[in-house]
Amino acid sequence: MCLTGVDYFSTLGYQPAIAALAAGAVAPIATIVLVAVTLLGALPVYRRVARESPHGTGSISMLARLLPRWGGKLAILALLGFAATDFMITMTLSAADATAHLVENPFAPRGFAGQEVVITLALLAGLGVVFLRGFREAIRLATALVAAFLAVNLVVVVVAIGHLVADPIVIGDWWGVLTAQHGDPLLVVAIALVVFPKLALGLSGFETGVAVMPQIRGDAADTAERPEGRIRGARRLLTTSALIMSGFLVTSSITTVALIPAAEFQPGGAANGRALAYLAHAYLGEGFGTVYDIITIAILWFAGASAMAGLLNLVPRYLPHYGMAPAWARATRPLVLVFTAVAFAITVIFEASVDAQGGAYATGVLVLITSAAVAVTLTARARKERGATIGFGIVSLVFLYTTVANIIERPDGIKIAGCFILGILAVSLVSRVLRSTELRATAVRLEPSAAAFIEAPGQLRLIAHTPDDLSAERYAAKLEHARRAHRLPDADALFIEVEISDSSDFEGELLVRGVERHGFRVLVVRSSSVPNAIAAVALHLRDALGCTPHVYFRWNEGNPIAGFARFLLFGEGEIAPMTREVLREAEPDHTRRPWVHVA
Repeated sequence: MCLTGVDYFSTLGYQPAIAALAAGAVAPIATIVLVAVTLLGALPVYRRVARESPHGTGSISMLARLLPRWGGKLAILALLGFAATDFMITMTLSAADATAHLVENPFAPRGFAGQEVVITLALLAGLGVVFLRGFREAIRLATALVAAFLAVNLVVVVVAIGHLVADPIVIGDWWGVLTAQHGDPLLVVAIALVVFPKLALGLSGFETGVAVMPQIRGDAADTAERPEGRIRGARRLLTTSALIMSGFLVTSSITTVALIPAAEFQPGGAANGRALAYLAHAYLGEGFGTVYDIITIAILWFAGASAMAGLLNLVPRYLPHYGMAPAWARATRPLVLVFTAVAFAITVIFEASVDAQGGAYATGVLVLITSAAVAVTLTARARKERGATIGFGIVSLVFLYTTVANIIERPDGIKIAGCFILGILAVSLVSRVLRSTELRATAVRLEPSAAAFIEAPGQLRLIAHTPDDLSAERYAAKLEHARRAHRLPDADALFIEVEISDSSDFEGELLVRGVERHGFRVLVVRSSSVPNAIAAVALHLRDALGCTPHVYFRWNEGNPIAGFARFLLFGEGEIAPMTREVLREAEPDHTRRPWVHVA
């Protein structure tokens, strides 16, 4: 729970101030609406995500299963762009708010004022150094930080509530301002429903909650396919976190709006980005306030570490596997340098302002939660669970409204997410082209039926055949062409056929079957790409049998550029030259390279 809380609970450092600045006197009512959406919407959705994706891959992996082929890959890339927005802004916004707590502390050196960007960059650089040296999830540190942070916030909230009870006129003044500005109480509730999307930062942390599932101890009877104990623990974790955060959200929103002058929430005000810290200093003294600032700075900085860890877990899991990132993207240190540089750029662009980054953060959080709700709805629909489909469908519509309203109100988020999405798509396209001739097979296995065809051959000869025509005449014509065009000896030859699976996939294991058709022996393999599969099988047979296979092709008709495009998108096209190119990259020694014959 504390690993989740480093991200989720740390938003208390800035959430009340952002809510007061965005919604004014309506903030407490809008916060109650937000809590209702949290407990009745986000929590049930992620409890279902925990059951459907119990290995920490989250809602994105659910959509990856539900949306196959290129359309699904593009959807996943777009979601990764929003996830990158969420995590990157978590880093930069948390560091910026840590800076705000540091600069506003009365014991801080006066020279810190006006140096917010420099201090934030220094915090981000320190974060990058930690990961460059090698970072492991520090569960004990997370536990200590979250426990201390919740404890000091509980003290502040209890003391603030005590002041409200002792002086109920303050609450009356707040309500008077609220009704004077907005009239009838029912109208206030209506306005709260409209403005609550501005408070969406309070929903962050659910995706992290399912990401930490591998850390949860399960039952002794748990299996890899169905870890019931781990699922039960994850659902308890999500529920406990949501209840704790909901209580803090409501109480902190009421106390800060009622006790802090509205002008202090504005940019440059003492409560801007640090409302609870303002109350800690005002009602508990500078000593306790300084302790509060130190603990808040530490947890906000560590929230950036949690976000960095999320990025380092997310990017290598999807992009390299899709062939849409360079091979070095699987390594931690190069990615740390890239993410740190991007965080620097965001900080400079937004001038280390917490308020300016709030919209982008909320956009990333809301899109991920909306996608999770949609994934859960589609899963329930596929399983014909009518009640669950209707319920989760309504939740999806609520989050969709919240997301659209937030984007319209604060378009910075969609602009930043758009930049990330365009960057990911550009990198993915270039990488897919550059890596197109890689040997994509993670392993090649021969079924006994295939192995029986190639036992101890004197010379292994494979004739490439397209499986769109399986007639006896087609096989005979292909064999006759190979004998005439390539002077193939009368010795028996094998046909090799590649059945295209999902051409958007990049790598995977190849299973080779042996099939006899019309008296011809055929090796059949299912793969996302014909040239890469043929090359992988030829190299495997070379190593397994100690001979040099010969593969025979016929030139394709048509424009070679169009053929190359078909190869990139659909795994077909210019088969012969691409097979040769894959073999050339995979085996630099031409004397050991399988022969490619084409006519």
